[in-house]
Amino acid sequence: MLPVRAADDALPIVGGALRVPRVLHLDRYDRTPRVTVRLTRRNLMFRDQHQCQYCGKQPALRELNIDHVMPRSRGGADTWENLVTACRVCNLRKGWKTPEEANMRLARRPFRPKWSMTAQILLGTATKYREWEPFLKAS
Repeated sequence: MLPVRAADDALPIVGGALRVPRVLHLDRYDRTPRVTVRLTRRNLMFRDQHQCQYCGKQPALRELNIDHVMPRSRGGADTWENLVTACRVCNLRKGWKTPEEANMRLARRPFRPKWSMTAQILLGTATKYREWEPFLKAS
């Protein structure tokens, strides 16, 4: 076990800490299967950047709803392509109508994301470790 230095990331364990590596060298790589992103409220909000897809506002999280573009009362399904984030005001205004009938425009068409939450968080991180530099320069 390597000692934990001041600049290292550490994982607390009973009786001390374990140094967490920032770079791993793989001897062999098995391609991982493509993971589908689960349709959840959290993932929908993340896809839509916590923004109402009708008015563009970013209200508090408790003020956001999930809206069916094609209402359930008309056969609209719970799918990535039919669900969007909407503020309470816009969701109530639209009601059981389609956006066209309610004279409302979507900021962007809903889509099935191809990323995972973990990958998005890692790609969005502002931290670039010194140990990563040789690999980042190569790409």
